[in-house]
Amino acid sequence: MIPAWLLACAVLGTAAMACNSNAPTSPQPSDGKVVVLGDSLTAGPGLRAEETMPARLQELVRAAGLPHTVVNAGVSGDTTADAAARLDRALVADASVLVIALGANDGLRGVQIATIRRNLETIIERAQSRQLKVLLCGMETLPNPGFEYALEFHRIYPDLAQRYNVPLMPFLLVDVVGRPELNLPDGWHPNAAGARIIARNIWTYLEPLLR
Repeated sequence: MIPAWLLACAVLGTAAMACNSNAPTSPQPSDGKVVVLGDSLTAGPGLRAEETMPARLQELVRAAGLPHTVVNAGVSGDTTADAAARLDRALVADASVLVIALGANDGLRGVQIATIRRNLETIIERAQSRQLKVLLCGMETLPNPGFEYALEFHRIYPDLAQRYNVPLMPFLLVDVVGRPELNLPDGWHPNAAGARIIARNIWTYLEPLLR
């Protein structure tokens, strides 16, 4: 049986995606690298390099006839603090777009909401100071610390997207979470088919930043 929290995340994420189907457009950046900054959901443990979500994004970039190169900057186990600490190394010299896909591990560990928010603010501000376009991918979390925590966690992403005027993909795992056929046996990480779906959903929001 699929846990209730997974179903809730799927429903909440699907509804948010529907409400945000028209991703904001931004001026075209210079051709360069698209850095996907994330954790294991980006890194793709158990997958071949060509099966990971960033690799599937690269396929979509090529199919659209765009020159950008997608960089997999996912590190398994990373929290928002870990990613903020390595951000300068991840942002290669010719990076033009940063996709932020973080927060899952923070939620699992019950990191304080204010800390998560501050780390994501740091990442966004540092990227924007380098004139990078930013795409923020939302995440949901278990209600283990309490439903109020899960609700406040959810609110981080739309709040930051509005504050910094960046496009928001409301829920990274929409269409994938809670579906065994799209996840590895651990039930947490997308398999190759799941990674393809995530990339396709991200593409809706990423493509306008590249054109």
